Amino acid sequence: MIAGWVWSSWSDVGTVIVSAVVMMAAVITIIRVVGLRSLSKMSSFDFAVTVAIGSITASTVASSTPLANGAVAVASLLAVQAVIAVLRRRASFDRVVDNTPVLLMRDGMMIDEAMSRCRVTEADVIAKLREANALELSSVRAVVLETTGDISVLHGEGPLDPLLLRDVRDLR
Repeated sequence: MIAGWVWSSWSDVGTVIVSAVVMMAAVITIIRVVGLRSLSKMSSFDFAVTVAIGSITASTVASSTPLANGAVAVASLLAVQAVIAVLRRRASFDRVVDNTPVLLMRDGMMIDEAMSRCRVTEADVIAKLREANALELSSVRAVVLETTGDISVLHGEGPLDPLLLRDVRDLR
């Protein structure tokens, strides 16, 4: 019983190898046709599609799912993503698909209420400040939790251009 769990047969291994090569070729080809935006993390939907593509590829390679089904599933996801990318240009649809970025820190002061609502800790923000090479809290103009879950740090001398915070929610 354990032997079947650890190892099945050389033909199964060969099938997995061929499936992996074919699925990767299919994914690369489909992405080349659809465009590089298909791998972006511009929105939470884009991120979900990227994760789903990985999941479909892995499950197709590691199971008896026909390769054509895996390739069609990847192509379908990317087609839906392309349609949604076009529809996102309309502000009303954008609000349905994407979260709104949230202001976590402004002019060196952390916004505890926003951090609490977004389940972001002070340690998370401080780690991102270090990654951004912020040397003083007073030089930090804003910290934003983006729609993808990434945290952006805007720091430096001078005033902050209001355009950079145009669609950012301030939960104070």
